[in-house]
Amino acid sequence: QVQLVESGGGLVQAGGSLRLSCSASGRIFSRYRMGWFRQAPGKEREFVAYIHWSGDNTYYADSVKGRFTVSRDNAKNTVYLQMNSLKPEDTAVYYCAQMTGTYFELESEYDHWGQGTQVTVSS
Repeated sequence: QVQLVESGGGLVQAGGSLRLSCSASGRIFSRYRMGWFRQAPGKEREFVAYIHWSGDNTYYADSVKGRFTVSRDNAKNTVYLQMNSLKPEDTAVYYCAQMTGTYFELESEYDHWGQGTQVTVSS
């Protein structure tokens, strides 16, 4: 049974940083592409970042490009999201997900999701 557990969320002032972690269990982590999504209050869940199983290819939403960095440590079965220069509009619940489809920006391409971790950025 696949399990994804996010951690590292919290309250931070605008301009600050947080690093989210997502620990995976249940199947061979290194074979799966991973994504980060977020959902702000009253909004649809949206794509944030993607990383290939090798870690060599990454993609970001335009809204976070240059501020967020996704990485992974396959030996630890963990994917990370380093978030710098945080803005109040980054406030959301952040989810990691394991991808089995083709289009990394689409939620439907991911078959397992974590429970989410809250990130709140104060102005």
